[in-house]
Amino acid sequence: MSSMTLKQRKTMGHVLRWLLALFLMFFAIFPVLWVLSASLNPSNTLASAKLIPDNVGLDNYRFLFESPEFPLLTWLWNSIKISSITTILSVSITTLAAYAFSRLRFTGRQLMLKGILLIQVFPGLLAMIAIFTLVTQFGSIIPALGLDTHAGLIMVYLGGAMGVNIWLMKGFFDTIPRAIDESAMVDGATHWQIFSLLLLPLMRPILVVIGILSFIGTYGDFILARILLKSTDQYPLMVGLFIFTSGEFSQKWGPFAAGALIGALPIMIVYLLLQDQIVGGLTQGAVKG
Repeated sequence: MSSMTLKQRKTMGHVLRWLLALFLMFFAIFPVLWVLSASLNPSNTLASAKLIPDNVGLDNYRFLFESPEFPLLTWLWNSIKISSITTILSVSITTLAAYAFSRLRFTGRQLMLKGILLIQVFPGLLAMIAIFTLVTQFGSIIPALGLDTHAGLIMVYLGGAMGVNIWLMKGFFDTIPRAIDESAMVDGATHWQIFSLLLLPLMRPILVVIGILSFIGTYGDFILARILLKSTDQYPLMVGLFIFTSGEFSQKWGPFAAGALIGALPIMIVYLLLQDQIVGGLTQGAVKG
């Protein structure tokens, strides 16, 4: 009787876990299905009573690719370019800074770390006016880094992203035993050789994680890009879709949904390409550390 009760409990536990998993999957997938339905709906509305609309078609996608007022591919390329450059520079600079804070001892080290943490406490929205003013004045000196330039926007992204990333990466550096550094120094290795040949391969898990977070954060940003970019050909995808699909008297929800799905493809590709490296890198890092 007791074994039967235990079996029933196990069965009930499996059922509850499956129900919870199915609920979470439905909760995550339903908004995507609704956007997909809106992108295939020729009536140009989000308030459809059916998940599968009548007269399903690709008119919204044709409108995005064929309309001269919607340079979708240009906006998509701008988003990918800005996010990729920001990610590469952010990860590179953050890694060097975190290594210095973790392994080197110099005057003002603790003060600088606390200052970086303190700056991150304040919301970024509070600095929008200051950022706009700084970029405007900086552009009068170096036009290539001023308003309506991708380089200026990338510089702003770098300044806002490296604070938290430095703390995350420093914490990961601290988990790597210092015995690795000391044994390499005994063999005559320099700090750069220790960093590039010994420590950097062990940092792959956190490098991949920070790279993905930086790419997604800049790819999906709207506020900063809307403030600092003014030309149509300079817009990233998020800004372009918002401005050119929201009219004063009519809102093009169908093309907006179609563009949102197309814009999600690079993020999906990044996850698919790096998912094995994330899992494998975390396992190797745990073993080597």
